[in-house]
Parts: sequence; structure tokens; C-alpha cells
Amino acid sequence: MRDPRFLLKTHYTRSRALVIGIDQYTQAPPLEYAVSDADEFRQTLVDSLGFETDEITYLVNEAATRQSILRAFLRFSREDIDVDERLVVFYAGHGHTRTGSRGEIGYLVPHDADMADFSTFIRWDEFTRNSELVRAKHVLFIMDACYGGLALTRSIGPGGARFLKDMMLRHSRQVLTAGKADEVVADSGGPLPNHSVFTGHLLEGMRGKAATEDGVITAAGLMAYVYNRVATDKNSNQTPHYGHFDGDGDLVLIAPGLSALEASEERDDDRLISIPFAMDEPTEEGILEKVKRAKKLLSNDSSAIELHDLLANEVRRFLSITSEDSFPTSGQFTKEEMLDRISRYEDSAADLSLLLACIAHWGKTTHTSTMQKCIARSSDRLESRGGLTIWLELRWYPLILELYTAGIAAIDAQRYDNLAALFYTQLPSSEYRDKNDTFVEAISNGLLELTRMNAFKQIPGHERHYAPHSEYLFKILQPRLDDTFFLGKNYETAFDEFEVFFALAIADIEMAKNGRVWGPIGRFGWKNRNRDNGPLARIIKDARSRKESWPPFRAGMFGGDFERFDKVATEYLQLVGGLNWF
Repeated sequence: MRDPRFLLKTHYTRSRALVIGIDQYTQAPPLEYAVSDADEFRQTLVDSLGFETDEITYLVNEAATRQSILRAFLRFSREDIDVDERLVVFYAGHGHTRTGSRGEIGYLVPHDADMADFSTFIRWDEFTRNSELVRAKHVLFIMDACYGGLALTRSIGPGGARFLKDMMLRHSRQVLTAGKADEVVADSGGPLPNHSVFTGHLLEGMRGKAATEDGVITAAGLMAYVYNRVATDKNSNQTPHYGHFDGDGDLVLIAPGLSALEASEERDDDRLISIPFAMDEPTEEGILEKVKRAKKLLSNDSSAIELHDLLANEVRRFLSITSEDSFPTSGQFTKEEMLDRISRYEDSAADLSLLLACIAHWGKTTHTSTMQKCIARSSDRLESRGGLTIWLELRWYPLILELYTAGIAAIDAQRYDNLAALFYTQLPSSEYRDKNDTFVEAISNGLLELTRMNAFKQIPGHERHYAPHSEYLFKILQPRLDDTFFLGKNYETAFDEFEVFFALAIADIEMAKNGRVWGPIGRFGWKNRNRDNGPLARIIKDARSRKESWPPFRAGMFGGDFERFDKVATEYLQLVGGLNWF
């Protein structure tokens, strides 16, 4: 199976570590506190983080040869390592960087290294490549040395927030180094006696100073804490380097109350925590660069054409990677194949969805046509041809992600004009689809069919949820939306309000076309048990108090007609109130 989230649990079955410290070398200059750093790090794992002493491999000085270090690390590639384990690798010693034809290459210097023979060093990417062999879901490398050539993909942005359980269900490979290639690590002078600047702040962070207000310490939070402290320490001339080189989960060091969150089955109870951030973020590429470009273009009315081209190219890429070559509609159904397709569809739609969300959040009238055109074009390959029904219906999943991502962004900005443009975008008819559905209708129909087939109940952990599609989307969309729009704890409100507007928009259309009220029910449905203060009740109450001045009416939603909305809302409220969820 491609995506390990569907196999992982929200706890660790075992915690392991490899701790290396080298003061004495056969040829390299000696260090003063590397062994002291390694010893205290090992003890802190046991005393503060709950690691068992016999699960920590400890190599210092003459025991830390090239062969013994690699053998100890590759020991973690054996089959007796469980997928729900966490692994921490700590190294204190000399680091070395050499420039090659493709850029900088970082090395660890083992005890027996010959400084004139690079074959006796350990290339940093021997760890990164070989970490693919380690089954443990979370691996954190901490290196009290300076390196170049670290191919980091991302880190959590300023003010970032994450759901605690969700982080435990995502694969991750993270790294924190004391400095970059051209810097000299301070071997002493830190906040703790007999420790380097880097390890001194690291130990203090592990012992509680990197904790959130909820007492949670994650790898991302610890790395940001150490970055801030080391970069501003008066005894330091180094800047730590940190981030992910694979995956987007986060190793959890301490999480009070996590076990209590595992008890819920019908509802996906979780806790949103704020992650400490660095004052100066590492440069990131990929989707973040595209988002930066989109923001810049959105701020300039004369850049509408260039923005159009950016989105059009992304749609072309999306159509290419979601073609039937990658997602054939024939073949037998298996749960494993379905989960794999869900994961790959999420990867395929991520960039386009976020760029559309930028327009929904910041776009002006001049940008509306670009958003609608790209939404319409992204449905080009969805004609109802032959094949297995589940595979045909699952092709709508990337567009479901588009609607949710952009819709939540519009709600957060209170851009009901953009929400209306998103909802009522006309999808073109074709040889296989003879009606011109609006985007919101098409997505509602797609969700309904997937719900009838219990598609989202196939996802491990969602078998008994009241609204499995809603609970699942609630978790997977949060990280990128939070990184881009700084939603924080407002994310849950924005998500629920979007789903209410989605449902009421469909109910309004159903009433006009068929004389009945129905709309997709999300997680706001079980929240309706508090009928005076749930998301659905709050929005209806707000509309009734403001009537024609209500912003969604002024944006053209529900025909701008309060009486029409009130009739639909009354019947829909009764529909949700009749659910046997309480």
C-alpha cells in the first residue's frame, strides 16, 4: 500500500535510539564535549521522554567506527522493527562538507576516519537513502555538527498548527543539524555546563522548554526552539538547519492526554496544537514557491494573464497525472487498491487545489473567470465511460478536494462572492454528460455515490464515524491550509461553516429542481446536538437576524432572497434534527 496512514496507529509501539559521541579521533582534531553531549542526550531520552535504556544503542569514541555506526543504523532496517515505532539518531562529532559537481555533500567523520581518504567518512545521504529501509513511521536525525547538501523539502511555517493524532498517522523523516556547511560549531559555551551551545539548548528544549501550552513537544517544535535559541545565543556563530527530507508527519516526543483521544470511534476527537516556529524559516520550494508567485500576481491587477497561465499549466499537469494511464477504470476492486488511489489522487490534486484556494481567498472580480475556467477544465476527463463503478466515481475525489480547499479558504476570508463563483461554476456538457451541472451539484452527486458505496468507511479508523468523508477531509486538508492562510484554531470553524454552506446550497438547488430538501451532511450534523449553538444553527440564526443585508445574499447566493433561504433552511434544519446520532 502506498500511503502508510491507513496502517498506522495514533501511538508508538516502541521507542528506539542510536546515540553517537566522538571526542577522540585517530587523525582528526579532538573535541571536548561531544561524548558529554551524547551521554546527557541518552539520559534525557530515558528520564524525560520515556525511552527504555536497553532500546538505546550507544557508541562513543573508539566504538564509533565507520563500520559500527553503519551496522548499528542498518540494524533498524530489520523486519522486527514495527511501523508504529519512533527512532531518534543523535550524533555529536566532526562534520565535513565537500563540494561536488552537483552541489555540496555532507559527511560524518567517524572515529577511525582517514582525513585524506573520503571513503573512510560516512556520507550524510547514506542515512537518508537507507532510512527508506526503516519501517518506523517517524525518524528524527539530530546532528551536533555542520553539514551541507541536505535536501530538505519543508518545515512548518510561522504560527503553524497541527492535529495531534493526525501527526501520528503520517510518515516523516526529519533532521536538525547544528549548523550549515560554512559554519563552525561551538563545542562549548552553551547554556548548560560541559555541553556545546547546540546540545545545551537541545537538552533544555527536550526537558520542557520547547513544549506548547498543552505540554506537547514535537520534533518540529523542538527544532524551531533550538533554531531560535542557537541563532541568537551570544556564544554562537552558527545557524541550525532543519526540516523534513521525506514525509509530512511529525515525531511526537511528549503528548499528555494523547491516549484519551484514542477512545473515540464514532467521532474523530483530536486536539489542535500550535507548533513553535523559527524566526527565520528555511527556504522551501515546490508548492510554496507556486503559492508565493500566485500571491504576488493576485496583488497586481495587471498580472491577471500571468496568473491565468500559472493556473492553466497546473491544470494541464493535473489532467496528465490523473489520466487513465495512471488510474485505469477497469480491474477488480480491492481495499488496498482503493486506499492507494485515494492517496495518489490527494498528491495529484494538492497543488492545483491550493492555487485555486489562493484565488478564492484573495482573488478579485478580474480573477473569477480564471478560477471558474480551471475548475471546469479539471473535470475534462470525467465522462461516464465504461469501467468498474467505484473507480469511475472515485475520479471525482480530486475535485472534491478542490471544492473543499478553495471553499474553506473563501469562508476564512469571508469572500462570499468567491464562494458563490466557486459553487455555481458551470461544468460543460459532453457526449457522456448531457446536462450542465454546477460544480457544487456535481461534487454533491459524487460524494453521494461514494457514500452509498461506503468508500470512506473503508479508510482505517473511519469505519464507525457518522460522517466519514467529512472527518477524513477535516484532517488531511488542515496542514496546507494552515501553512498558507494562517488559520490556526479558526480552521475548525471555517471547515464546519463551509460544509454548512455547501449543504444549504445543494438543499436550495434541490428545492428549486425537485421540490424537496436534501444536502450532504458533514461533521456539523453531530454537532447539531446543541441545536442552539451548532454551526448549522448559528449560520441560520445569523441570516435571519440580518436578512437582506446578510453578506451571502448580497453576493448572490440563494438568489439573494431571504424568504427562499428561510424556507430551505427550516426544512434542512428539521432533516438534520431527525438524525439518530445523539
